[in-house]
Amino acid sequence: MKQVHSEILQFRGTHYDFGYIQGEQLKHSLTVKNREKQWRVRKPRFIVKESEVKQAITRFAPGLWEELKGLRDALEWPMDRVMMEFGGYRIDYKKSGCSIMTGDGYFIRNYDYMPKTYEGRYSFFQPTDGGYAIAGPTQRITGRMDGMNEHGLTMGYNFMHRKKPGDGFICCMIGRLILESCANVKEAVDMLKEIPHRHSFSYIVFDPSNQTYVIEASPRGVEVRESNVCTNHFEKMKKENRNHLVDSMKRLDAINEARSRLHGAYDAFRLMNDTDRGVFSKQYSNWAGTIHTSGYLPKELKAWFALGGDQQPVEFDFKKWLAGEDISDEVITGEVDTDIPFVHMDEGAYWTGRK
Repeated sequence: MKQVHSEILQFRGTHYDFGYIQGEQLKHSLTVKNREKQWRVRKPRFIVKESEVKQAITRFAPGLWEELKGLRDALEWPMDRVMMEFGGYRIDYKKSGCSIMTGDGYFIRNYDYMPKTYEGRYSFFQPTDGGYAIAGPTQRITGRMDGMNEHGLTMGYNFMHRKKPGDGFICCMIGRLILESCANVKEAVDMLKEIPHRHSFSYIVFDPSNQTYVIEASPRGVEVRESNVCTNHFEKMKKENRNHLVDSMKRLDAINEARSRLHGAYDAFRLMNDTDRGVFSKQYSNWAGTIHTSGYLPKELKAWFALGGDQQPVEFDFKKWLAGEDISDEVITGEVDTDIPFVHMDEGAYWTGRK
């Protein structure tokens, strides 16, 4: 078992200042050092013009461009490198897993991915220059892989495939744009129909109305359905699905089979986080091991979070934080059953020519 942690980042202020303070924290971090070596192997070909990225981002969340500028100034990087690392537009994304279920007043999500990409940051951000306050774990610094905003809108996404990418945003940046700019599930659905998609993912949105929508999105189209469970295949756009869906169907069936025996949010959290219930995954070397389990209670504005399996969730009272009461903890700790290095904790969290 590997001892892991996520740092808790709390900030109230402008997007630019938030970007700047994050840049200062990242400047000499293992995350940046490991990412530099990851790019050497993956040979990025990022040639998108700054004006194109700026126009794409500011159309949906103007403050985010200011955050990127703050990162640029603190890191003293050229803007093209900032866009490649943190812009989330027209860059590639590796495969992943993930499972999501919702119920009466709750949204529970397993984030299944590769430790070498996991940056270990849980962010609370309340902007003073526009956009909604957000609580949730970060991906590529500016993005959110799941989270909840001040209105109780909650979002998570599940990977489908990377075939035939389009000109658009990757999943974690789309997650941030939704939480930054949408107040409810209807607004989120509308944005997901409008936003350009780089890859094929399902986005699951939930709010205090108890409505859940699964938005199946690819560069070639968007379909919307209501469902309280989602894994890694489309139900409507079936022609987009991968050929191998056994694991996705297995997790879906495990959730559906157990649902009638659940008596609320904590039971649902245990179903997702316990390692012997058929949903939690240990396929870390296949980019599909469960790194964290998130829970959100939109009516109460509370968030749960656990690193690794068979863990008790840490609870955050987002409502109190929005009123000015800081989170007392500085880190969240847990255990993950892998020896693969984490990008924010370990030297060597990068790829060789073989892996």
